[in-house]
Amino acid sequence: MFGFLKKPPTENDTIPSSATAPSWRERLKSGLSRTRAQFGGKLKSIFARGKVDEELLEDLESLLLTSDAGIEATGHLLRELKTRAKRDKLDTPEAIQQALADALHDLLLPLEKPLDVSSHHPFIIMIAGINGAGKTTSIGKLAKYFQTHGKSVLLAAGDTFRAAAREQLVTWGERNNVTVIAQDGGDPAAVIFDAIAAAKARNIDIVLADTAGRLPTQLHLMEEIAKVRRVIQKADPSGPHETLLVLDANIGQNALMQVKAFDKAINVTGLVVTKLDGTAKGGVLAAIARQCPKPVRFIGVGEGIDDLRPFAARDFVDALFE
Repeated sequence: MFGFLKKPPTENDTIPSSATAPSWRERLKSGLSRTRAQFGGKLKSIFARGKVDEELLEDLESLLLTSDAGIEATGHLLRELKTRAKRDKLDTPEAIQQALADALHDLLLPLEKPLDVSSHHPFIIMIAGINGAGKTTSIGKLAKYFQTHGKSVLLAAGDTFRAAAREQLVTWGERNNVTVIAQDGGDPAAVIFDAIAAAKARNIDIVLADTAGRLPTQLHLMEEIAKVRRVIQKADPSGPHETLLVLDANIGQNALMQVKAFDKAINVTGLVVTKLDGTAKGGVLAAIARQCPKPVRFIGVGEGIDDLRPFAARDFVDALFE
């Protein structure tokens, strides 16, 4: 039977609190410290000679590629830097670095499209991703984010294969005082269908629907998640209103393959990029912008409940270059 599951948090729960948290810009800068150490630190030595010549471009190309910007984005940024250096007669390290920062900002800006949840009620968000991407944790953080913006939230524990995922989601729900609809095993589509019906009955603003983690190469599981989407459309013909793919920033260029595969199966409309604090390869956002430019709705730079926020291109670039 379906149920509204509640579980009191215990001393062993690892959901962190946001008490006395620093500002978002401070957390972003701290969270991107590994990428900045890899990227920003080496830029200074590359730009030290104060002119854009072939040696500088070769060094910069190597740095961008090792930061997982990808071949296409790297080529684009190098062309932009050459154009701006010639046009504006750049001859100081500071001016060259600023030109690169501006080029990166312009590349990432199209990804900056905050999620608007006002178009439907309830607004149904389907969430997908591979195991270990931080999907279930991201759902808990999203619930908190929407609550702080005055929205009521209901969680659907559609990962019926992994008991730990269901338990984790129930704990998040308890911490955020959010109802979780779950079932021991069974059909994930049915759980989500029931959750949508409950949200309509209770006048809930947002439904966050979890799904089981799967690899794009597991074709039968990709077909199953496509079925979940079809069942959502039976519950609400206009839904899902957003299909978020959660990506672990540590996987680098593999993120592109995941975006393309999940998009084919379930029509991905936005991305949540997690664990940017754990990687030195934050350049993957540049690769996404160039090769599969889906909106990056949220980025995660830490384990705290407030460490998942809407993506802002200028803040992101400033945190890399400061």
